[in-house]
Order: sequence, then C-alpha cells, then structure tokens
Amino acid sequence: MKRELICIGCPMGCRLSLESDPLAPKGYRVSGCGCLRGEDYAIKEVTAPTRMLTSTVRIEGARLPRLPVRTSAAIPKERLGECMALLGGLTEHSPVIMGQVLVRDLFGTGVDLIASRSL
Repeated sequence: MKRELICIGCPMGCRLSLESDPLAPKGYRVSGCGCLRGEDYAIKEVTAPTRMLTSTVRIEGARLPRLPVRTSAAIPKERLGECMALLGGLTEHSPVIMGQVLVRDLFGTGVDLIASRSL
C-alpha cells in the first residue's frame, strides 16, 4: 500500500509518501518529511485519523443567534457525523462564557464540546 499525503503538522505542507514496511519501526516508511512531525502525522492519518471540530449551535437570549463551538481536542474522524447531528439539535441559553464546557465526553471520546466565544 502506498499513499500520498500533504502534511498539516506544520505550515510547510510537505508532500509525504507513505508505504507499508513490516521491517520499519512503526510498520510504515514515510518520505518527504521536512520536520519530525511529518512521519507521526502520516502514520496517524492512515491508522487512526482525527480532526478538530469547529461549528456553531443555536443560542437563545444572546445578541447573536449562533454560538461558535469547538472540541477541546481532536476526535476520531468517523465520529464527526454523529457530533454534527448532536450539534444540530443543541440549543444553549445565554450567558455562555468562552471555554465553558457545553457537552462533556462527546460519544465516549473523552473530548468536550466548548464555547469559542462569550455571548
């Protein structure tokens, strides 16, 4: 298996090439890395990809109708759809303070949904 990736581990955006290699220390051989983060990013991206989730939810009693939110850490990529469905039905009530936990332990991931702005 060979995969081509563009690294998002730092601003350089290196073009990475990843191949399975049972003799390599982590089971993969990665080339094209401009920094040490590239190899870790490439292996994680093919074995257990994660993403930060940023979105908005409805808020009542605030000067704006939507409250920006984000996850406190990256969550498994396959859980993004479930999280977005949850956010679609979520309504918060003002006041909300930036950093306030709105949903603890999203779907058992150990990651919280937090407010990105005070409203």
